[in-house]
Amino acid sequence: MCPSASASFTVEQVEQQLQAWLDDFVIDLNLCPFAGPVIASDGLRIAVCESNQLQQVAETFMSELDLIERSPESAIATTILALPNALLDFEDYLSFIDNAEALLEDSGSDSIIQLASFHPDYQFDGEAADAVSHFTNRSPYPLIHLLRVEMMAKALETFPNPEAIPERNIATLEELGRSEIARRWNKFK
Repeated sequence: MCPSASASFTVEQVEQQLQAWLDDFVIDLNLCPFAGPVIASDGLRIAVCESNQLQQVAETFMSELDLIERSPESAIATTILALPNALLDFEDYLSFIDNAEALLEDSGSDSIIQLASFHPDYQFDGEAADAVSHFTNRSPYPLIHLLRVEMMAKALETFPNPEAIPERNIATLEELGRSEIARRWNKFK
C-alpha cells in the first residue's frame, strides 16, 4: 500500500467499490469475457495507492510490477492498481500510462506484462464526448491493470473472434441505454 494522503475514504471502501464495479458492470455486462474466472479463482490482486504524489504512484507501480513478475500466476494472475487520489486529470493519467508502457518496453517486461487503462473520465480519441463507448474503459478511480501477456494469449486463443470484443461491448452499452448506464454507474460514485 502506498503512503496515505488525506483521504475521505478507507482502502477497504475503495476495494469494495472496485469489487462492486467489477461484479455489477464488468462481469454482469460481460465487458471482459476473461474477468469472471480470474475473480472467481481469487487470482485478482487489488492494490490501492492512497498518495496524490506522482513519485509515490510511480514507486507503487514499480513495486506492483515487481511483485507480479516474481509471483506465480496461481498466486497473482492479474493486478489492479487503484489511484483514488492521483492522476485524476485524464491527460495526466494518459501521460503516466505512456511512460509506464515505455518503461515496460525498455526493461523487456513487455513480454511478460501488458497494461490496460481505466479512468473515470476515459475518452476514446475521435469519439463524441457523450458516446457510450467511453464506459467500456471507465472505472470509479484511475486504474492501471497489470495483465500477464502469456495468460492473455492463452485466453485469446480459445475465445472466438476476440477482435470483435470492443464492438460487442459498445453494442451492449448502446442497447442498455444511457439511463441504465447512469443508474448502474451512480452505484460506484
